[in-house]
Amino acid sequence: MRRVDRRRVERLRRRVITIGVSFAAGALVATLVTARAQKADPTIGLYDHSYDRSQSAEHTGAVATAGASAVSAAPRSAAIEAAPPSPTEAISMLTRRNLEIPVRGIQPQSLQDTFNDARAVGRRHDAIDIMAPRGTEVIAADDGTIAKLFTSKAGGLTIYEFDPTQTFSYYYAHLDRYAPGLAEQQRVHRGQVIGYVGSTGNASESAPHLHFAIARLDTDRSWWKGDPINPYPLLRK
Repeated sequence: MRRVDRRRVERLRRRVITIGVSFAAGALVATLVTARAQKADPTIGLYDHSYDRSQSAEHTGAVATAGASAVSAAPRSAAIEAAPPSPTEAISMLTRRNLEIPVRGIQPQSLQDTFNDARAVGRRHDAIDIMAPRGTEVIAADDGTIAKLFTSKAGGLTIYEFDPTQTFSYYYAHLDRYAPGLAEQQRVHRGQVIGYVGSTGNASESAPHLHFAIARLDTDRSWWKGDPINPYPLLRK
């Protein structure tokens, strides 16, 4: 090989080595920069799965809780963001509200305290049963908002009403039917007809009645949660 060709090959070899070294150095610098950035913010360079989760929830119904496809709750305000009242305060508040007996024509002396009665699998009743002929008008025990109209295996046709402060939930179960036009988010008034006594759910066909319960709502004001309060002494007075 001629001397000039050897010199040309040598220059080409050195240029290739130089380019390779420069590339390796650049890659090393990029790696160090990324590592430092991730140390400062661990989310850098990571794939965000939040969109996938939200899309999956939207299509599979995972956003529903306790079997409800969408939680219907009455409008909230800053005034009710505080923690629920203590049990003693709750009773005092309800006493001042002078609740109506939620079945038309039923007198206080006709009520029976079934709140502590045992139910299946050691479960407590946590409500009172107000016996009345099928079709008797069920009225709102208090002013409030219809938080949820719900049908369940146990309760049958039910209504959840929130009081004006969203501190309490009133639960009406085993209804034969709703009052015409009743809807979620509707405001109702004490004594307003909201449904009719029945025996839907696990109630006996031969003993229609209203299963009526009161709950002190949790901080998140979910219609299906709360601490039970005995309605009997509040209605019996």
